[in-house]
Amino acid sequence: MFARFRRKRINPVLRSLLQETHLRTDDFIYPLFARSGTGIKNEVASMPGVYQMSIDEIVKECEVLKKLGIYAVILFGIPDVKDSVGSDALCEHGIIAQTIRAVKNAHPDMFVVTDLCFCEYTDHGHCGVLDPVLHTVDNDITLSNLAAQAVIHAKAGADMIAPSGMMDGMITAIRKGLDHAGFENLPIMSYSTKFASAYYGPFRDVAESAPSFGDRRSYQMNPANRNEAIAESMEDEKEGADILMVKPALAYLDIVRDIKNNTTLPLAVYNVSGEYAMLKMAAKAGVIDYDRVMMETLLAFKRAGADIIITYHAKEAAVLLQK
Repeated sequence: MFARFRRKRINPVLRSLLQETHLRTDDFIYPLFARSGTGIKNEVASMPGVYQMSIDEIVKECEVLKKLGIYAVILFGIPDVKDSVGSDALCEHGIIAQTIRAVKNAHPDMFVVTDLCFCEYTDHGHCGVLDPVLHTVDNDITLSNLAAQAVIHAKAGADMIAPSGMMDGMITAIRKGLDHAGFENLPIMSYSTKFASAYYGPFRDVAESAPSFGDRRSYQMNPANRNEAIAESMEDEKEGADILMVKPALAYLDIVRDIKNNTTLPLAVYNVSGEYAMLKMAAKAGVIDYDRVMMETLLAFKRAGADIIITYHAKEAAVLLQK
């Protein structure tokens, strides 16, 4: 006698009834990239379908997203002027603060998450203030700047803060800063396990954030380290993060499951630019069924344990989910 698993696969209705993992548009957060000006919508060559947009175009894009059932976005800013400390990120009139206000004024029902980091705002492209001796980010000085940046985003109307710089103690510093300013109910979604990955390449095109020297391996994680990856997220949970995250997603599904097994907090993944671009280029070359591979990939994130998926595929996936 042997098991007949196919009994449950022959009828399509029964297959649907027994499906264990499901995708919904509610799972998605869509990234948007803001820059100054009006009427600007510049497609990024390495990321077809992804744009740098002026604030007025982002407001229009939010209307498109809502019609697809997507009500959550994460904002990144591209300032006109960069300096050594990322001053635009610390200004209440900076590009992100302006964008938050415009989106929330036009779409109060849109859930606005803000990426909290300095790499897009510094002239050196690193994620904080540099230590002149060590030539890497000064962790503790950057913490105070992150707290100040978080308060600016909160005052502008952000619904959730998402710190991505991988500074030690960043959740403690940001939580204290927000609470002191009266934003104790504002949640933090931490990029709690973020690897120093080659999959980020196209993002640096759209966000104009490539480091001017060196790399980010002194603060982002070694892709080879599993135990450290778990420990990083568990520490952010202890410090008060409300949601944890693994970035990138596709090559780190084992880490997603490891962290899910070690926490009761919600878990996000960031389906990053390189993962997106590879599928787009494979589709262009005619070597994959793009829609099927995209949906299979997104389903894998959910199956591995993700509750939230930050993805550039969100609009395309939403269309398919409506069919």
